[in-house]
Amino acid sequence: MKPFRGLGCTVALATLWVLTAHADPATVIRAVDLKTAPASDAETVASLEENATVQTGERRGGWVQVRTDAGASGWLKFLALRFSGSSAPESGDSGIAQLFNAARSGSSGSQATTGVRGLDAEDISSAQPNPAALRKMDAYAVSADEADRFAAAGPLQAQSVDYPPEE
Repeated sequence: MKPFRGLGCTVALATLWVLTAHADPATVIRAVDLKTAPASDAETVASLEENATVQTGERRGGWVQVRTDAGASGWLKFLALRFSGSSAPESGDSGIAQLFNAARSGSSGSQATTGVRGLDAEDISSAQPNPAALRKMDAYAVSADEADRFAAAGPLQAQSVDYPPEE
């Protein structure tokens, strides 16, 4: 019976590979440069217009490899893309289906996403202040006189900006 157990594992791995190899469609949310590598200073392959459609592939940190309808491929920042929602769970999807969705697209379709790392409602509601981080930020504060001297030393000019109306 051991050969059958190995065959079952092989079939399961092959199924997972097919599901993860699937490319999800996405839309570019603003005009952006397609890069040769997942880095801001990488060479530009092409410039994409807002609302351009792409197929997504591998993901590295905050970058996603994409292919355009015209056949160009390269890397875009994850936050420059709006996904079509094809990975959202169908009515009646089982936990197994959501697992495959997560393996294929990085999302089970059942969580809110903020930034590159998904945060669910529990993460947000249980968030706690970080006094050490606040103290660290306070260490960067300067006096108004120091800020004025810094601005005067460079080509900076003061500008008055109105606050938006309170709702």
